[in-house]
Amino acid sequence: MDFKTAFKPITVQPQMIEVKSFEMIDEEIGEHSFTEDQYPVVRRVIHASADFELGKSMIFHRDAIRSGIEAVRSGKPVVADVQMIQSGVSKQRIEKYGGDVRVYISDPDVMEEAKRLNTTRAIISMRKAIKEADGGIFAIGNAPTALLELIRLIKEGEARPGLVIGLPVGFVSAPESKEELAKLDIPFITNIGRKGGSTVTVAALNAITLLAEQE
Repeated sequence: MDFKTAFKPITVQPQMIEVKSFEMIDEEIGEHSFTEDQYPVVRRVIHASADFELGKSMIFHRDAIRSGIEAVRSGKPVVADVQMIQSGVSKQRIEKYGGDVRVYISDPDVMEEAKRLNTTRAIISMRKAIKEADGGIFAIGNAPTALLELIRLIKEGEARPGLVIGLPVGFVSAPESKEELAKLDIPFITNIGRKGGSTVTVAALNAITLLAEQE
């Protein structure tokens, strides 16, 4: 390949770009307290965001990785709060075990009920999801209201997720929703602060599906 600029990339091979990126992350992260099974998730979050502060802010329930792997291998569904997560995740690894990725936020009945109750579609989508995804993985990267509603449903005994990946980004309610999730004694992956988003939620979810294949 003939590049017209003075600067040339280290490599143009996709696999080698990822390998080199992981090597750089391993070199730069420094001391951390993550366990051997948690670190692959953190590393992929950093890889997706180029943000070491975000990576170091990750928090894991003690059963998060094990429970997430079990959910994938058992063919449990993955529920995402927005289509961006559904588009980004590796569906092949989920479907391999009989699972699928579901997003309810644009369903006509969800939209109609949200309008009737004058509330967010994210909230109503969680109420619908828990009826169809018992034991599944809930991946929330965009809507703090979805995470707060899921937390409420868990506290009231109406929801029993296998794993909650709660990494919504933003200023209004995002940090608080993650703080509330971290108080629950259920399998979760979250982080401290405003940072997060669909991209890093996809990264964490993909890391779990990779671990499910490897072990």
